[in-house]
Amino acid sequence: MAAKIHLIYRRIPNRILERYDELIADLGDVVVAKSKFEGMLAPLFVNGVKAIENGYTMIYFAFIGENYDVLKVYDREGNFKGLYVDVLAYTKREGNTLEMLDLFLDLFIFPNGEIFLLDEKELEMALNYGVIDKETFDFAYRVAEEILEKIKRREFPPDIVWEYEWRD
Repeated sequence: MAAKIHLIYRRIPNRILERYDELIADLGDVVVAKSKFEGMLAPLFVNGVKAIENGYTMIYFAFIGENYDVLKVYDREGNFKGLYVDVLAYTKREGNTLEMLDLFLDLFIFPNGEIFLLDEKELEMALNYGVIDKETFDFAYRVAEEILEKIKRREFPPDIVWEYEWRD
């Protein structure tokens, strides 16, 4: 029986995704697990390309104490589609439980290196409707900009992301 990690993924204002995923590696401050995309209302298209849909698989990397996670996305045939990066308020861990708070902004990095910043409208709406404050809004953009800068300097994603491949 494969070990499981308990994931609590919070979305502002009060959505919580909770699940138990198969643990691939527990490196203390980095947790590597695998899961499937389920319950999506529609596929995610990035720049006209279907990047993620229900039934696609992911290996995700949770970096304790960091403000992002990284998902390696694979289609049903096991082809690598790209990296999906969530901008997070925090990544905490207590024992076998990971907890993250999503800050709307995401990045998608295609295998060819093309990068797209996603969900800017969602973040703006959250600010306009008073769901988040200006400080949180600015913080989300600051994290996204730091990641984009690191990508330019070839310092992102962390090397560990390339050490694990999807296998059924």
